[in-house]
Amino acid sequence: MTEPPTERRRGGDYGTNYAEDKVACHDFLEATYASRLDAILERDEEEGKVLPIDLDKLSDFSKSDASLVPRIVKNARRYVQLFEEVADDILKETMKSRPPANFSRKRDVLDVLQEQRQNQVEEAARADDDPQTADQELAFPAALMRRYEVRLKAPSTVLVAPLREIRAADIGSLVVTKGIITRTSEVKPLVEVATYTCDCCGFEIYQEVGFKKQFLPLQNCPGPQCQKNKIAGRLFLQTRGSKFVKYQELRLQELPDQVPIGHIPRSITVQCRGELTRGCAPGDMVTLSGIFLPCRYSGFRALRAGLIADTYIEAMDVVKHKLSYDELELDDEMNSRIDEVAEEPDAYSRLARSIAPEIFGHEDVKKALLLQLVCGVSRALPDGMKIRGDINICLMGDPGVAKSQLLKYISTLAPRGVYTTGKGSSGVGLTAAVVRDPVTGETSLEGGALVLADCGICCIDEFDKMDDFDRVAIHEVMEQQTVSIAKAGITTTLNARCAVLAAANPLFGRYNRSRSMGENINLPNSLLSRFDLLFLLLDKANLEGDAALARHVTYVHRYLKNPELEFTPLDITLIKNYVAQARLLEPYVPEEISGYIVESYVQLRMEQNDVSDQTNMTARQLLSILRLTQALARLRFSEFVSKEDVDEALRLTHMSKASLMDDDYQAARDRLDPTSRIYSIIRDYADLHQVTCIDYQRAENMVLRRGFQKEQLERTLEEYSALNVLQLDAARTRISFC
Repeated sequence: MTEPPTERRRGGDYGTNYAEDKVACHDFLEATYASRLDAILERDEEEGKVLPIDLDKLSDFSKSDASLVPRIVKNARRYVQLFEEVADDILKETMKSRPPANFSRKRDVLDVLQEQRQNQVEEAARADDDPQTADQELAFPAALMRRYEVRLKAPSTVLVAPLREIRAADIGSLVVTKGIITRTSEVKPLVEVATYTCDCCGFEIYQEVGFKKQFLPLQNCPGPQCQKNKIAGRLFLQTRGSKFVKYQELRLQELPDQVPIGHIPRSITVQCRGELTRGCAPGDMVTLSGIFLPCRYSGFRALRAGLIADTYIEAMDVVKHKLSYDELELDDEMNSRIDEVAEEPDAYSRLARSIAPEIFGHEDVKKALLLQLVCGVSRALPDGMKIRGDINICLMGDPGVAKSQLLKYISTLAPRGVYTTGKGSSGVGLTAAVVRDPVTGETSLEGGALVLADCGICCIDEFDKMDDFDRVAIHEVMEQQTVSIAKAGITTTLNARCAVLAAANPLFGRYNRSRSMGENINLPNSLLSRFDLLFLLLDKANLEGDAALARHVTYVHRYLKNPELEFTPLDITLIKNYVAQARLLEPYVPEEISGYIVESYVQLRMEQNDVSDQTNMTARQLLSILRLTQALARLRFSEFVSKEDVDEALRLTHMSKASLMDDDYQAARDRLDPTSRIYSIIRDYADLHQVTCIDYQRAENMVLRRGFQKEQLERTLEEYSALNVLQLDAARTRISFC
């Protein structure tokens, strides 16, 4: 059916002349896409399946008609059909003038059927002596013989719009949006042209279905012989003569930072066809361009009630992002600010204290959270084995120590932060679920919180309130960083490359000092060992600390900001960009540092005598130390790990374990003054290795990573030297016991 020269467009524009636009598109394709059209004609496997129309190139080509591209953007579906008609005309002309040399080798079923039908119709025409009837019966639908798909590439003038801002006025337009894939259906064949054969007259009927998910098949033959003989011939569907395309449905959900506080994230159905299928999985963050259309199968009740019918996006292009941190664009001003912060001697401490400055204290915990944002380097071995670089942290403590506030802040600071609670999340809600489509009845895969937090941080509050069955579901995620699914006939593995930040309360609500640490923490050792750092935050009564905390909290309530600190906190945008820059580095471990890490690990293994099972040093803790050192090197924008990074990683590990020690053991340690404790560390090392002399640098490293200061070490050496218990040589390189 031919289009009239003018046609009414959406919005009341009566001046669109499609005949002129078709000529302009014809000239554009011949001038710009000649090689791609030749590849389509030759049925090239790589470039012969898709005809991408770059609207920016069309804008430069048709400068005389500046409104052509805006008209295409506003009425995209109609112009896709127009480009298909133009491309078909060019291919027919090229086929007549210079057919491909190897065309006969790439014939398919449709070519054979077309040739057979042409022979049958010509024989019938010779018998009836009516060539006009033969021409009418030879009319094949253009969509049946079309072996390529036309895609519109959105121009640069179309900006990326949040999913929430796509309205009913955009129906029919080419839109660009960004979101997270939460559900993917199986790839199935979708009929585009249905071919029927009459059992009485043998006439072939073609029904152009388009891309409807539901259609009513034809029943009676409309052929001339059946109409002449008044016979209702029965039609049979010929699957080999019909045209099917690959079809997949996605569910796109808006990004967490685009959801207003207190609102539910919105989502929309995305239909992918042809070569766009199998390109995404649940948890992928994508930028998608497509045509915003109303669903043809939407319910009649919505239309009758005056409501907007269901909508979907017919995908034209899907770009999958590797890492969410890559989306942050840095200008020159931001780069200069990052360089200024990195050159400061206390950049590590300042960045850590700038995390939730409204929360009082928790300096070591904030340092650990900063390293979790930066994370270590993920390793992929040649045999396919992967070693995770993400750092998992668990905050265990009494109520009212700001655990949930820290989790909320980190979920907003991380570009892909997902916050959830253990009590309100099931196992499938955290990993993945298999759901059934109410329209088609097919099963599809929907990602949970851990899958949606891929390449980010998943903050799980009330971790101890989870059921044991649901808690087991995250064992694989925390170590292998994958989610394996074997449900309802779907067997697959999804990526969950996220760090886990968990907060939990003790078993009895508050930490019971009369019980051991193992009795207070109601978590299995197999799960606790997967956390790189575990901090126990206790609400202890202390006059000075309580007074400082009360002054801090009242100031925040009065002025709605943190009190004046001894430093200026960095804003959250600068921290995000600093972390994004740091994550681009992949620092390596030098050979001399590798030996130092091995020696420190062995020493820590031999010192674990008076600690519970939850704090035992294992090979997983060795990997944790490596991840922490790599994160510290990234913060310095260094290409390699230094000895100071190892010492700080060991110190954080020691501080986290010290907070988990039994109360009796901790009280016995607190009764000793720092001088006695430092001497015990040095003496225990000498007794363990059966030596009388220790290198001064080794002793300093042991003391510093236990949380002491260098001044305290000097004071200890002076006091015990005066008592003739030990001696320090003149060069200050060796410590000898008398």
